Amino acid sequence: MKRVYNFSAGPSTLPEAVLKKAADEMLDYQGSGQSVMEMSHRSKEFDGIIKSAESLMREVMNIPDNYKVLFLQGGASSQFAMVPLNLMTKNGKADYVLTGQWATKAQKEASRYGEANVVASSKDKTFSYIPELDPSTFSKDADYFHICMNNTIYGTKYHTLPDTGNVPLVADISSCILSEPIDVSKFGLLYAGAQKNMGPAGLTVVIIREDLLGEPMEKTPTMFDYRTHADNASLYNTPPCYSIYICKLVLDWIKNDIGGLAKMKEINEKKANLLYHFLDQSKLFRGTVVAKDRSLMNIPFVTGNDELDAKFVKEAAANDFVNLKGHRSVGGMRASVYNAMPMEGVEKLVAFMTEFEKNNQ
Repeated sequence: MKRVYNFSAGPSTLPEAVLKKAADEMLDYQGSGQSVMEMSHRSKEFDGIIKSAESLMREVMNIPDNYKVLFLQGGASSQFAMVPLNLMTKNGKADYVLTGQWATKAQKEASRYGEANVVASSKDKTFSYIPELDPSTFSKDADYFHICMNNTIYGTKYHTLPDTGNVPLVADISSCILSEPIDVSKFGLLYAGAQKNMGPAGLTVVIIREDLLGEPMEKTPTMFDYRTHADNASLYNTPPCYSIYICKLVLDWIKNDIGGLAKMKEINEKKANLLYHFLDQSKLFRGTVVAKDRSLMNIPFVTGNDELDAKFVKEAAANDFVNLKGHRSVGGMRASVYNAMPMEGVEKLVAFMTEFEKNNQ
């Protein structure tokens, strides 16, 4: 069996232990005689899976009791509409910080439903930094304040959260969820697509403070009302059953194999620091992000020469380092070193980059 080192930004690599467990249970889940892909979402077997997934997520992330955990569909992009439809209901306005493509899309979508103010942006330098925020520019009567905590395409991350006072902080944490401890109590709502650190595509997790489950806009579709899913334990309709099952296995892996999120962060810092250290001393490659705003998960880098970048990506793939091509808006390369990327993968990538640099001076 051949396994490559998959540096894709998503869908991304999954822990081998999780894949092996899923393979073992593919045809017969715990003696049920059926695959999780086949079973009814109303069955006692799946009831055990989804309850276990929620319980593990609450434990691993230390989610307070006054928050609901929702297992939804539609990707994080559906949340660009669900958030304003449910929360932009008192004063009809919200604040947004633009730090990349997804934050920009979220703000644009929200502007269809109310006043979506842009309080800061790093577009002027291709989103290569997190802008300094001036609280005096925040809307005191905003219904919420939205950020994208980790920017997958551009490789930036908030290391200090904005102080929004009584205004609920909402964050897209798709590409950093489960990578390190996070104080859920500082947020009104968190949302994340699963396909980077939680499991396969198809599942979106929303963590929402109960007091924000109020009255949505009158035009809100039933399926876009958070209360619909909160009141029905994420079983109003058929949920993404298999993705929830894999998410449960991933959470179990983090808890029992890794030892929790503090340990996960430690491992992720070692991986990222190894690659950043190489980039900082390299004479051929360079990182594209302001050092203080660097992500632990997504690391973009370039040579400064498009042809050389293309050569690197091609030779890397031939050596089993796949999906290293950067996003078209940044160019160059991007290594996404999510939780499931082993330390060995980053070590071997750095060794390959060292050799490539020596041969292409």
